[in-house]
Amino acid sequence: MQLLTPDPGLILWQLIVFVLLFLLLAKLAWRPIISSLKAREQSITDALETAERARLEMTKLKSDNEKLLKEAREERDKMLREAREAANRLKDEAQTEAKKSADKIIEDARAAINIEKQAALKEVRVQVAMFSLQVAEKLMKTKLADDKAQKELVENYIKDLKTN
Repeated sequence: MQLLTPDPGLILWQLIVFVLLFLLLAKLAWRPIISSLKAREQSITDALETAERARLEMTKLKSDNEKLLKEAREERDKMLREAREAANRLKDEAQTEAKKSADKIIEDARAAINIEKQAALKEVRVQVAMFSLQVAEKLMKTKLADDKAQKELVENYIKDLKTN
């Protein structure tokens, strides 16, 4: 029971020790503790502001990245479009050139065929003329084999010349 009822001297000494400890702590410990708490609070505030600035900068960088990606995609699409157009243009030019070449080859072939045709016709005419002369010669040899037939032919020619 002695623990439940304290002695008044003990209470006085505890009060004196408490006041001395309070004054000692107020004089020596409170200022460094409070200043360290304020410093800690300031460092936390600075860290939060830095984190907020970093977050804003990351947001800005992300939007810049998206903008750059969009521009890169547009540039790529533009380059692909230009490449397709160039390929189509080259294809059309090649087809036009091939058609011109084919038309020229056909025209040259037609000209060569006509030249060959004319040469063949000339040769046929020459051969027909040769055959005609050979046939006429053989006919005349057989018809004019005797002197009487030759004289009659010469007289007919002379009469024709006199009438003309």
